Amino acid sequence: MNPCIAFRTIRYGILALALLLPAVAAAWGPQGHRLVAELAWEQLTPQAQARITPLLLGEPEPTLPGIANWADRLRASDPDLGRRSSAWHYVNIGGDQCVYVAPRDCPEGNCVVAAIPAQAALLADESLPSATRTQALKFLVHFVGDIHQPLHAGHAEDKGGNTYQVNLDGKGSNLHQLWDSGLLGTNRLNDVQYLERLRAMPVASPTALPATGPLALRAATWAEQSCAIVVKPGFYPKDRKISDDYVRSWLPVAETQLRLGGARLAVVLNAIFDPAPPVGRPGEAPQAD
Repeated sequence: MNPCIAFRTIRYGILALALLLPAVAAAWGPQGHRLVAELAWEQLTPQAQARITPLLLGEPEPTLPGIANWADRLRASDPDLGRRSSAWHYVNIGGDQCVYVAPRDCPEGNCVVAAIPAQAALLADESLPSATRTQALKFLVHFVGDIHQPLHAGHAEDKGGNTYQVNLDGKGSNLHQLWDSGLLGTNRLNDVQYLERLRAMPVASPTALPATGPLALRAATWAEQSCAIVVKPGFYPKDRKISDDYVRSWLPVAETQLRLGGARLAVVLNAIFDPAPPVGRPGEAPQAD
């Protein structure tokens, strides 16, 4: 690409970001969560899709992307459940080593690392009412997206970047909002266009999608990997200013996390709804070591 054109593209993206940053913080924002869910749906086996579809009936938008943002709307639609589940969206991992310690980081199981296996267990229990399982599905889809937003596994000191103020072209916001939706917004792509962009990316490395082992341990690993992004040099922008270089460096990281979140969500749902797919079927994950 012509360097001048590339520069103009980044600058237009930065201007778009300035407009998007004041939005209310919610991991990945509506577009990001929908993208994770859509990517996951595409990687489900036909059997898993067929068994999930009845659980979506009655929803305003009866699709996996259609329920992906339900958990972020609870504060308005069901304030009591919203309060009770508010801590399930994130985990604060102590220190810079990014080693998850459940008693310290997730007391009483109130964090996203514990919420993912808890909701998966409810979803898998066919003795439960369908309404209970549908709610668990909505939580699970959302929380797997949440745990792949790096600042949902950040530090308590700045509340996952929420109190870390940043400046973009004279406009103030915070780092959490930037990572929720601002970075993605620099591309100015709708969902369909962004899906095409993400589909072109590799799914994951062979060891990134373990299909076996306790989900609680896998979720802890996902959180540690997100935390490891937060502590990388440059993640917290120099002088708190969002530059072209920052967007150029970190947008690909955000997109990789979206792609990985979709692939991992598919693995979890396939394990619940089609637990023994033969080798080579869509959505099956490579074995991890």
